[in-house]
Amino acid sequence: MPIHRLNHAVLYVRDAEKSSEFYSRVLGFRRLPFELPGAIFMQAEGSSNDHDLGLFSIGEGAGPSMAGRQTVGLYHLAWEVDTLQDLAEISDRLSAEKALVGATDHGTTKALYGRDPDGIDFEVAWLVPADRIEGDAAPTVRALDITAEIAKYGAETLSGIGVSRPAPIEA
Repeated sequence: MPIHRLNHAVLYVRDAEKSSEFYSRVLGFRRLPFELPGAIFMQAEGSSNDHDLGLFSIGEGAGPSMAGRQTVGLYHLAWEVDTLQDLAEISDRLSAEKALVGATDHGTTKALYGRDPDGIDFEVAWLVPADRIEGDAAPTVRALDITAEIAKYGAETLSGIGVSRPAPIEA
């Protein structure tokens, strides 16, 4: 049986309370009523998962993640949003938190890159709907201009949710 999506992520953080406040403010995650000692579970708006994010406190003395710099480990998680308007609003929130570390146009994906209070990177992306993809859909890496993308696709056009390129046509 093939895997078709990520159900949830669990992060070790210095302070789950502080991190939950960040993910709530910036990405709109809501705190769920069930908790474990030192752990907080959160759900994304509109999600049907029992939780989308688990945050486990390991203490203020924890060192920074060295994944990708000195050790192996996860680089980032990517969450999808419904519209470019959602992406623009998250860009504003990330900027206000001084947590926006990049904004990239990958062709079929329009992506923001953020960093949480513990230095853990994440991505928030809007995917071009398959019927709006132009050309060969080859991945690109160029600066993202959300205003120009809204002018091109519309602020409320629904994301291609899980579709980053058209499926090949079988003969």
